[in-house]
Amino acid sequence: MNKKEILEIRRQFSPKDCAITRICGCYVDADKEIKVQFKEAFLSLPEEEAFKYFDIFKKTLSGTIGRNLINMEFPLEAEKEGGKQNFLLRLRNSRLEDELLLQEFYQKVIDFYDTPENYYIILIHSAYDIPGKSSDGMEMFDASDEVYEYLMCSICPVSLSKAALSYNAEKNSIEDRNRDWIVGAPEKGFLFPLFQDRSTDIHGTLYYSKKPEELQLSFIEEVLGCQLPLSSKDQKEVFQTLIAETLGEDRSYEIVRNIHENLNEMLEANKDEPEPLALSKPDVKRLLEHSGIPSDKMVSFDEEYETVAGEQTSLLASNITNPRQFEIHTPDIQIKVNPERTDLIETRVIDGRQCLVIAVDDHIKVNGLDVWTLTKEKDQ
Repeated sequence: MNKKEILEIRRQFSPKDCAITRICGCYVDADKEIKVQFKEAFLSLPEEEAFKYFDIFKKTLSGTIGRNLINMEFPLEAEKEGGKQNFLLRLRNSRLEDELLLQEFYQKVIDFYDTPENYYIILIHSAYDIPGKSSDGMEMFDASDEVYEYLMCSICPVSLSKAALSYNAEKNSIEDRNRDWIVGAPEKGFLFPLFQDRSTDIHGTLYYSKKPEELQLSFIEEVLGCQLPLSSKDQKEVFQTLIAETLGEDRSYEIVRNIHENLNEMLEANKDEPEPLALSKPDVKRLLEHSGIPSDKMVSFDEEYETVAGEQTSLLASNITNPRQFEIHTPDIQIKVNPERTDLIETRVIDGRQCLVIAVDDHIKVNGLDVWTLTKEKDQ
């Protein structure tokens, strides 16, 4: 799913466009015991309560594609009778009205969701009547020819509110506040099936993780039946390893800076596209060549890529670089540079020592104080 398709589903989480038919919930304590369950028609919820759920559902479809939101495909084995995709499909088709399927789903989550906290499993069924679109992109609500029927699961931590004093209006007094168990923003979740090309795609799911570095392999494999893709952190490490192995000891500041700048230019050119910028092996190879890596260093690139990443693996540009950050570290010094002004820094050998030279044409601050530059002293 791309940004536009995700936003189209998120827009349904409002009173005006709500297509949710049913909601189920299961509260689990730290000992993995179910404390309470509920299920009912979503539209029967009180308005204030429904708004709080809308907020949770929107957060389950928030973040960056490839980092917090990950498109996953089911292996063929998962789609066979008794497979994990097949189970999710039966659960969706039941519209959350089959008690045995619900209990089986809850138990799968409890068995494989790893957390020391209490948490709340929320599961919804929705039937979105997809509006057609005219040639100019305008929605035609009377021209629908498909209903996108889906499940969405949100897993939210439940924690005890902090101890505090509060004002009791009835008694007109300050007293100890009662501590409550509060449902927090979702940590994990998924949407099944995918909403791809504005149509139902039962061969994949969209997985959500608030922390992209904590994807939970066992949950993905045992509950969803998908193979864990490279996390954003892993993709960055793979890219850095490729550069290190390709260049060997010839890793110059200028080449690394060129790679960073070229990646930023590619991201800028792609910023209005609904799909995130994914770099295949040939794309990464062209990037490194264009950034000044000598051809003799690229001889072993194909082999290194296959070893480190895998022949068919793509890397998202947003995962392997931060366009808003450019930092230089030594054991004793850390320099942060405006990514658009990396040209102000160059390397030189001075008195036999390798040095970083920073061009300074205006003012310098040290611990918040303006200090004079050589230019100012000359002007004086």
